[in-house]
Amino acid sequence: AWHRIKFDELLAQQLSMRVHYRKRQQRNAPQLKNKGHHTSALLKTLPFALTQAQQKVLREISSDLSKRHPMQRLLQGDVGSGKTVVAALAALQAIENGYQVALMAPTEILAEQHYIKLRDWLEPLGISTAWLSGSLKKKDKLAAIERIASGETMLAIGTHALFQSQVEFNKLGLIIVDEQHKFGVQQRLALRDKGSEPHQLMMS
Repeated sequence: AWHRIKFDELLAQQLSMRVHYRKRQQRNAPQLKNKGHHTSALLKTLPFALTQAQQKVLREISSDLSKRHPMQRLLQGDVGSGKTVVAALAALQAIENGYQVALMAPTEILAEQHYIKLRDWLEPLGISTAWLSGSLKKKDKLAAIERIASGETMLAIGTHALFQSQVEFNKLGLIIVDEQHKFGVQQRLALRDKGSEPHQLMMS
Protein backbone atom coordinates (compact mmCIF):
# COMPACT_ATOMS: atom_id res chain seq x y z
CA ALA A 1 0.00 0.00 0.00
CA TRP A 2 2.84 2.40 0.87
CA HIS A 3 4.58 1.67 -2.42
CA ARG A 4 1.32 2.37 -4.27
CA ILE A 5 0.86 5.74 -2.50
CA LYS A 6 4.46 6.71 -3.26
CA PHE A 7 4.03 5.71 -6.88
CA ASP A 8 0.81 7.74 -7.25
CA GLU A 9 2.41 10.83 -5.69
CA LEU A 10 5.49 10.58 -7.91
CA LEU A 11 3.37 10.01 -11.02
CA ALA A 12 1.16 13.01 -10.21
CA GLN A 13 4.24 15.18 -9.72
CA GLN A 14 5.80 14.08 -13.00
CA LEU A 15 2.55 14.60 -14.92
CA SER A 16 2.17 18.07 -13.38
CA MET A 17 5.71 18.99 -14.38
CA ARG A 18 5.12 17.75 -17.93
CA VAL A 19 1.91 19.79 -18.26
CA HIS A 20 3.74 22.89 -16.99
CA TYR A 21 6.62 22.25 -19.40
CA ARG A 22 4.28 21.95 -22.39
CA LYS A 23 2.51 25.19 -21.46
CA ARG A 24 5.87 26.96 -21.18
CA GLN A 25 6.87 25.65 -24.61
CA GLN A 26 3.86 27.46 -26.07
CA ARG A 27 4.90 30.88 -24.70
CA ASN A 28 7.22 33.15 -26.64
CA ALA A 29 10.35 34.61 -25.05
CA PRO A 30 13.10 36.72 -26.61
CA GLN A 31 15.74 34.64 -28.38
CA LEU A 32 19.00 35.73 -26.79
CA LYS A 33 21.71 34.42 -29.08
CA ASN A 34 25.24 33.96 -27.75
CA LYS A 35 27.06 36.69 -29.68
CA GLY A 36 30.16 36.40 -27.52
CA HIS A 37 31.17 40.08 -27.45
CA HIS A 38 30.74 40.95 -23.79
CA THR A 39 31.04 37.37 -22.53
CA SER A 40 34.45 36.93 -24.17
CA ALA A 41 35.59 40.30 -22.85
CA LEU A 42 34.64 39.40 -19.27
CA LEU A 43 36.31 35.99 -19.43
CA LYS A 44 39.55 37.66 -20.53
CA THR A 45 39.53 40.01 -17.52
CA LEU A 46 38.80 37.39 -14.87
CA PRO A 47 41.82 36.34 -12.76
CA PHE A 48 40.68 32.71 -12.92
CA ALA A 49 39.47 30.16 -15.46
CA LEU A 50 36.02 28.59 -15.33
CA THR A 51 35.82 25.06 -13.98
CA GLN A 52 34.50 22.24 -16.17
CA ALA A 53 31.25 22.26 -14.17
CA GLN A 54 30.82 26.01 -14.72
CA GLN A 55 31.51 25.65 -18.44
CA LYS A 56 29.00 22.81 -18.72
CA VAL A 57 26.17 24.63 -16.96
CA LEU A 58 26.96 27.83 -18.85
CA ARG A 59 26.59 25.99 -22.18
CA GLU A 60 23.21 24.66 -21.05
CA ILE A 61 22.01 28.10 -19.92
CA SER A 62 23.30 29.73 -23.11
CA SER A 63 21.43 27.17 -25.20
CA ASP A 64 18.20 27.77 -23.25
CA LEU A 65 18.49 31.55 -23.62
CA SER A 66 18.77 31.25 -27.39
CA LYS A 67 15.46 29.39 -27.67
CA ARG A 68 12.12 31.06 -28.34
CA HIS A 69 10.37 29.74 -25.21
CA PRO A 70 11.17 31.04 -21.70
CA MET A 71 13.98 29.35 -19.79
CA GLN A 72 13.17 28.29 -16.26
CA ARG A 73 16.36 26.83 -14.84
CA LEU A 74 17.67 26.22 -11.31
CA LEU A 75 21.39 26.73 -10.74
CA GLN A 76 22.37 24.94 -7.54
CA GLY A 77 25.74 24.97 -5.82
CA ASP A 78 27.57 25.42 -2.53
CA VAL A 79 28.62 28.83 -1.28
CA GLY A 80 31.77 29.82 -3.17
CA SER A 81 31.17 27.39 -6.03
CA GLY A 82 31.03 30.20 -8.59
CA LYS A 83 27.32 30.69 -9.27
CA THR A 84 27.76 34.47 -9.51
CA VAL A 85 30.16 34.37 -12.45
CA VAL A 86 27.82 32.00 -14.30
CA ALA A 87 24.94 34.41 -13.61
CA ALA A 88 27.08 37.33 -14.83
CA LEU A 89 27.85 35.58 -18.11
CA ALA A 90 24.18 34.69 -18.59
CA ALA A 91 23.30 38.33 -17.95
CA LEU A 92 25.84 39.45 -20.54
CA GLN A 93 24.26 37.18 -23.15
CA ALA A 94 20.94 38.97 -22.60
CA ILE A 95 22.58 42.41 -22.61
CA GLU A 96 24.41 41.63 -25.87
CA ASN A 97 20.98 41.22 -27.44
CA GLY A 98 19.74 44.58 -26.14
CA TYR A 99 17.74 43.23 -23.20
CA GLN A 100 17.85 44.27 -19.57
CA VAL A 101 18.53 41.93 -16.66
CA ALA A 102 17.16 42.01 -13.11
CA LEU A 103 19.02 40.24 -10.30
CA MET A 104 17.12 39.92 -7.02
CA ALA A 105 18.44 38.71 -3.64
CA PRO A 106 16.50 38.32 -0.36
CA THR A 107 18.67 40.55 1.85
CA GLU A 108 20.32 43.93 1.35
CA ILE A 109 23.72 42.55 2.38
CA LEU A 110 23.64 39.80 -0.25
CA ALA A 111 22.17 42.06 -2.93
CA GLU A 112 24.81 44.71 -2.26
CA GLN A 113 27.58 42.10 -2.47
CA HIS A 114 26.27 41.08 -5.89
CA TYR A 115 26.04 44.72 -6.95
CA ILE A 116 29.62 45.56 -5.98
CA LYS A 117 31.05 42.47 -7.66
CA LEU A 118 29.01 42.76 -10.87
CA ARG A 119 29.54 46.52 -11.11
CA ASP A 120 33.29 46.00 -10.92
CA TRP A 121 33.11 43.30 -13.60
CA LEU A 122 30.66 44.92 -16.02
CA GLU A 123 31.11 48.69 -15.88
CA PRO A 124 34.63 48.45 -17.41
CA LEU A 125 32.82 46.83 -20.38
CA GLY A 126 30.61 49.91 -20.69
CA ILE A 127 27.54 48.30 -19.11
CA SER A 128 25.52 50.45 -16.71
CA THR A 129 24.36 48.84 -13.46
CA ALA A 130 21.95 50.08 -10.81
CA TRP A 131 21.41 49.30 -7.14
CA LEU A 132 17.84 49.36 -5.81
CA SER A 133 16.80 48.69 -2.22
CA GLY A 134 14.36 49.94 0.36
CA SER A 135 17.06 51.73 2.35
CA LEU A 136 18.09 54.05 -0.49
CA LYS A 137 17.41 57.74 -0.07
CA LYS A 138 14.33 58.87 -1.99
CA LYS A 139 16.39 60.95 -4.43
CA ASP A 140 18.78 58.08 -5.21
CA LYS A 141 15.92 55.60 -5.50
CA LEU A 142 14.00 57.77 -7.98
CA ALA A 143 17.17 58.28 -10.04
CA ALA A 144 17.76 54.50 -10.19
CA ILE A 145 14.12 53.88 -11.17
CA GLU A 146 14.37 56.47 -13.97
CA ARG A 147 17.55 54.90 -15.37
CA ILE A 148 15.92 51.45 -15.35
CA ALA A 149 12.75 52.71 -17.05
CA SER A 150 14.69 54.57 -19.74
CA GLY A 151 16.84 51.55 -20.57
CA GLU A 152 20.06 53.32 -19.61
CA THR A 153 20.59 50.70 -16.91
CA MET A 154 21.07 47.25 -18.42
CA LEU A 155 21.54 45.37 -15.13
CA ALA A 156 19.41 46.20 -12.09
CA ILE A 157 20.36 44.55 -8.80
CA GLY A 158 18.37 44.74 -5.60
CA THR A 159 15.99 43.28 -3.09
CA HIS A 160 12.18 43.12 -3.03
CA ALA A 161 12.28 46.75 -4.21
CA LEU A 162 12.76 45.46 -7.78
CA PHE A 163 9.19 44.24 -8.12
CA GLN A 164 7.47 47.27 -6.55
CA SER A 165 4.79 48.89 -8.71
CA GLN A 166 6.78 52.06 -9.43
CA VAL A 167 9.66 50.08 -10.98
CA GLU A 168 9.31 49.62 -14.73
CA PHE A 169 11.79 48.05 -17.12
CA ASN A 170 12.35 49.25 -20.65
CA LYS A 171 13.08 45.82 -22.11
CA LEU A 172 13.47 43.04 -19.55
CA GLY A 173 14.79 39.79 -20.98
CA LEU A 174 16.27 37.84 -18.05
CA ILE A 175 15.48 37.51 -14.36
CA ILE A 176 18.02 36.06 -11.93
CA VAL A 177 16.86 35.24 -8.40
CA ASP A 178 19.42 34.29 -5.78
CA GLU A 179 18.34 32.11 -2.85
CA GLN A 180 15.05 31.72 -4.69
CA HIS A 181 13.59 29.54 -1.93
CA LYS A 182 13.37 32.64 0.29
CA PHE A 183 10.90 34.29 -2.09
CA GLY A 184 7.26 33.38 -2.46
CA VAL A 185 5.77 32.31 -5.77
CA GLN A 186 3.80 35.55 -6.09
CA GLN A 187 6.95 37.61 -5.47
CA ARG A 188 8.81 35.85 -8.25
CA LEU A 189 5.81 36.24 -10.55
CA ALA A 190 5.61 39.96 -9.74
CA LEU A 191 9.17 40.39 -10.99
CA ARG A 192 8.54 38.21 -14.04
CA ASP A 193 5.55 40.36 -14.97
CA LYS A 194 7.87 43.37 -15.33
CA GLY A 195 8.80 41.97 -18.74
CA SER A 196 7.17 40.14 -21.63
CA GLU A 197 7.95 36.48 -20.89
CA PRO A 198 11.54 36.98 -19.69
CA HIS A 199 13.82 34.02 -19.13
CA GLN A 200 14.33 32.97 -15.50
CA LEU A 201 17.45 31.71 -13.75
CA MET A 202 16.96 30.68 -10.13
CA MET A 203 19.96 30.13 -7.87
CA SER A 204 20.16 28.22 -4.62
